[in-house]
Amino acid sequence: MTHSTAHATALYDIPGPVTRKRHFTYGVISTIVILALFGWILYLLFDTDQFTAAKWNPFTYKGIQELLLRGLGNTLKAFAYAAVLSLALGAVLAVGRLSAHRPVRWLATLLVEFFRAMPVLVMIFFIFVALKVQPLPALVAGLTLYNGSVLAEVFRTGIVSVERGQREAAYALGMRKTQVTTYVLAPQAVRAMLPTIISQLVVALKDTSLGYLITYEEFLHAGKLIASNLDYDLPFIPVVMVISPIYIGMCMLLSWFATWMARRQRRNPKTEAVGVAPAQPGTVLPGRQ
Repeated sequence: MTHSTAHATALYDIPGPVTRKRHFTYGVISTIVILALFGWILYLLFDTDQFTAAKWNPFTYKGIQELLLRGLGNTLKAFAYAAVLSLALGAVLAVGRLSAHRPVRWLATLLVEFFRAMPVLVMIFFIFVALKVQPLPALVAGLTLYNGSVLAEVFRTGIVSVERGQREAAYALGMRKTQVTTYVLAPQAVRAMLPTIISQLVVALKDTSLGYLITYEEFLHAGKLIASNLDYDLPFIPVVMVISPIYIGMCMLLSWFATWMARRQRRNPKTEAVGVAPAQPGTVLPGRQ
């Protein structure tokens, strides 16, 4: 038995025949339940005539298609702004929480804990109503404050979790704290926390739908506007059946991107050797001249 196999079996017992049979049974039962639930939902949709041509013809109109595309574009615009600003705010707050200066550390901790505890919808409404900010900036600001504070903890946890020996080796080479964080700890933390970072960005993408509550014309707002102008029973169901797969597809695309990035980094020879390389005589450390 190789060392890696022994290590794996020490952490996880290989299931025996009885356990594998039980897992197979659970899998079959779960599949049957899911298929039954899916079939029941389809039955309800057909029973309420949700697939009739009259209920789907409106989506062939150019005006409705343009409205949906405009709403989708506004959703992606709000998400792009919120994602970039959340990552930037998260990085700044994480650095503040790791600062050696106590006042800076306390202030960063206070901001992180406050915005993490505050419901994102409350922040969006407060910025929109109390501060009288336009819908798009209000939505982006609320998403940025909440997701940035969460990402700050993700970044901080990732940096702290890097093996202590690498930090000590970097200091032994004469690197300053800023250099150690920038060139040694942060790249490893981002690689380790990439799935968590993308998961939080997925949350930000889904939360852009809160924009319709402050009259921002995003994707959900467009769907609501279409449904309110259709003249048949249960108009929201066809609209939801159009909008939901697009939302799910965008979230799955983000998750796929995270997986692709992780695999690419594992294959990249520049990222295979993690840690601080021994300094050769005459080597100029990063950031020094």
